[in-house]
Amino acid sequence: MGEELFYKNISQLSAMLAGGEISAVELAKAHIARKNAVDGKVGAFISADEDSFLKAAEQSDKRRAGGGVLSKLDGIPIGLKDLLAVRGQKLTCASKMLENYVSPYTGTAMKKLEDAGALFWGRLNMDEFAMGSSCENSALQKTRNPWDLERIPGGSSGGSAAAVAAGECPASLGSDTGGSIRQPASLCGVVGLKPTYGLVSRFGLAAFASSLDQIGPFARTVEDAALVLNHIAGYDRLDSTSVNVPAADYTAKLSEGALKGKKAGVPKEYFSSGMDANVAETVGKAVDKLAELGAEIVEISLPHTELAIPVYYIIATAEASSNLARYDGIRYTHRSSEAKDVVDVYFKSRAEGFGEEVKRRIILGSYVLSSGYYDAYYLRAQKVRTLIRKDFEDAFGLVDFIAAPTSPTVAFKAGEKTSDPLSMYLSDIYTINVNLAGLPGISVPCGFAEGMPVGLQLIGKAFDEQNLLSYAHAYERACEWSKRNPQL
Repeated sequence: MGEELFYKNISQLSAMLAGGEISAVELAKAHIARKNAVDGKVGAFISADEDSFLKAAEQSDKRRAGGGVLSKLDGIPIGLKDLLAVRGQKLTCASKMLENYVSPYTGTAMKKLEDAGALFWGRLNMDEFAMGSSCENSALQKTRNPWDLERIPGGSSGGSAAAVAAGECPASLGSDTGGSIRQPASLCGVVGLKPTYGLVSRFGLAAFASSLDQIGPFARTVEDAALVLNHIAGYDRLDSTSVNVPAADYTAKLSEGALKGKKAGVPKEYFSSGMDANVAETVGKAVDKLAELGAEIVEISLPHTELAIPVYYIIATAEASSNLARYDGIRYTHRSSEAKDVVDVYFKSRAEGFGEEVKRRIILGSYVLSSGYYDAYYLRAQKVRTLIRKDFEDAFGLVDFIAAPTSPTVAFKAGEKTSDPLSMYLSDIYTINVNLAGLPGISVPCGFAEGMPVGLQLIGKAFDEQNLLSYAHAYERACEWSKRNPQL
């Protein structure tokens, strides 16, 4: 039974639970067994409390027996990136700085899932404080790509993507600051959704760059991602960046004919010389499939695309240097045992607690915010950010959605880019613009290159997730890519 369960999607598992074919406890035990069997190779989980997981499953079965099912997610295991707050669980951000920190509260998105009956299943690995594109910056362990254990899973939500791809959980939550959901989803061959900025509460998310971060789901299908979004979306007075928009059912418009008569914009700047030829060919075939399904393909221009990387790394690092100032060794973080006075506590605790990539970004962010450089760097970057947002506004005056590659390459070998930060940063070149503009984006599997998954990225108008998900669903249902799984 276990092998039959771990590659099923939420809709299938929910139907099995409703029909009495399995119990929530049996489903939980199947995923525990799967984790124990493969996670020694994959390394997606930082920690997992099996006892709490099974107790929650027992409660789900009791509710079901009494006719009190909370939702389609009741009894479904969902993994959490280790920067999402759940009361009583460790929240490490994959950093020595927070290695022993236990959250005293549950964040809003997680509370909504808990109220829907979802079973929290483990804490998933990530790049430290969400800073990275390969999951190699974790201070706690390495995560491997389930399709090829010598390759990276992407980042920063690498553990969240790898866990779903490996069948260790049917869905998970990650966070996306510059592509940290969509890029690992592409590299691991799963669905990854970055919602519109402000649609999902950020309360309970350990901040990296506050104007860019957004919580979103990983899942095996677009429908599953929509189901999860149904429960985590919505206004939250505890989050000052939350937007009060009408509630929506994100599964309501899912249709195999959703692409007919729609205009799909293909940005010419995204098909550049920096993209791997095999990836370009695979994404090109996916665009052809959109046309076959009834979409009109329109070439568009996003002229400020080439400025996305420098703009992002000025704004994101500036916000990171401010957000990470609170980790000082004084209160709840790592404190150096070598410190001899209060100055030592600050300097040595931060030097020991933060990894190299985090230090690099704090230094860069502090520099661009410093006196004499604020106007030249940070203020100018914010002005260009407005131009990037205007590019998308102009494009959406011509098309219904945008189709593009998610990543310029397939998953690369572990260690291949760790000595070249700029090369690593370029991994997010096709995803960063979406965060700068605050738009929704989704990556869906669209084929393989070099035997590794490739993702098609669809970008929508702000708060137009219903339609965006319908376009992605129509493409997914016309292909077989989401049904293929790695052999571990």
